[in-house]
Amino acid sequence: MPDALLSIQGLGCIRDGRTLFRDLHLTVNGGECVALKGPNGSGKSTLLRSIAGLFIDYEGEISVSDLAYLGHRPGISLSLSPLENLRWYAGLERTGQRLELPALVTLLEQVGLAGYEEVRCQHLSAGQQRRAALARLMLDRAPLWLLDEPFTALDAGGQALVRSLLVQHTGSGGAVICATHQDLDLADTRELLLGGPA
Repeated sequence: MPDALLSIQGLGCIRDGRTLFRDLHLTVNGGECVALKGPNGSGKSTLLRSIAGLFIDYEGEISVSDLAYLGHRPGISLSLSPLENLRWYAGLERTGQRLELPALVTLLEQVGLAGYEEVRCQHLSAGQQRRAALARLMLDRAPLWLLDEPFTALDAGGQALVRSLLVQHTGSGGAVICATHQDLDLADTRELLLGGPA
C-alpha cells in the first residue's frame, strides 16, 4: 500500500476553554476524498489549518505530504488581475512548471473568467475571485488539497466546477479534505463528523 498523504494520530485541540476534537485519528491515501462535516464552531477550519501548519496549538501528531490550502479567503492579490496572480504563482518553483501566457489564459477560461483575465481582482465579484483562486489551485501539483468551504460565493456553475476539479484530482491519484456544509455528491467520499459546541 502506498504511503499515506496524511496521517493524524491522537490529535486534540482546545480553544477558548472548549474541546474541539480529542484523540482524532485519520489516514488519507491518494484517490480519496474526505468531507469534514459539523456545525459552525465544531473545529473544521481549525483542523484544516492545523494540517496546513497554520495553527500549531494542538496535541498529537500530524504527518503530511506536500499540500495546497484554499481557505475562506481566496488567497489572491486583489491589486492584481487574475492573469497576474497566475503568472506570479506559476513562477514559484514549488509548482514545478513554467507555463506560457496562452496556457494561463486557457486556465482562466476553464474556470469561467474569459474576458476578465486583465481586470483587477478588487473589481471582480466574490464568486469571480473564488474562481481565480480555483485557477491557482489547478496550477499547484501538490498531491493533497485542503479546501475550506470551497463552494462559498459560487453559483451553480461554479459549484459544478469545484466538483469536477475534485473528481479530476482524486482520479489522478491526489487526495482532498474538504470542510463543507454542502453535499459533495461524489462517489466514495468519506465523511468525518466533528461535534458542535457543548
